[in-house]
Amino acid sequence: MKKFTLILTISILFILSSVFYLQDIYKNREAYKEKLIRFHVIANSDSREDQALKLKVRDKIIAYLSPKLEKSQNIEETKKIIKENLKNIENIASQEIKNNEKDYTVSANLGYSSFPTKKYSNIVLPAGKYKALKVVIGEGKGKNWWCVMFPPLCFIDINHGITDKKTEKNLMKVLTKEEYKMILVDNNEVKLKFKLLEIIEKIKNKHNHYLAKKK
Repeated sequence: MKKFTLILTISILFILSSVFYLQDIYKNREAYKEKLIRFHVIANSDSREDQALKLKVRDKIIAYLSPKLEKSQNIEETKKIIKENLKNIENIASQEIKNNEKDYTVSANLGYSSFPTKKYSNIVLPAGKYKALKVVIGEGKGKNWWCVMFPPLCFIDINHGITDKKTEKNLMKVLTKEEYKMILVDNNEVKLKFKLLEIIEKIKNKHNHYLAKKK
């Protein structure tokens, strides 16, 4: 009986320590997510024409925003610039759509969007909600394109090609060493953590969905 009680106690302590450990990781992940802004362009459909149009719209928007955002010193400044230019972004996208003889509507907004786990150069950004400039073309039912807008990795990627060193240099300007280490691709410990965090995220979303249905 004493042996069983000891094993049970150890098991409970192990489970509790694991939960607290994951909660700490989750908090750290949420902290660095708030230091990034992503750029999200969603095509009208998966047709070849619509996917090509998505990239043309992307290029026009990046060409417009690049000189405005490349020298942004912090995320708040970037948010301000994006918000002030949302209407211009929509107009630029609409004009490119018309130039390609389509009559799709387009919307641009800065808010939180859900993303799956994505690899970007030598980093992996886990699934979850991120602040993002989201541009939706037409029905928005096609495959999407995304990049990191702050720090301005989009502009490096499009203009010069992304590299591990460029990614690290830009991310280290806004992330701590610990936060950057968390998202490195070759960090096996991080991969396991993110897998566990994805499970937590799914459980959390299902729970929120269940509560919303009960209201």
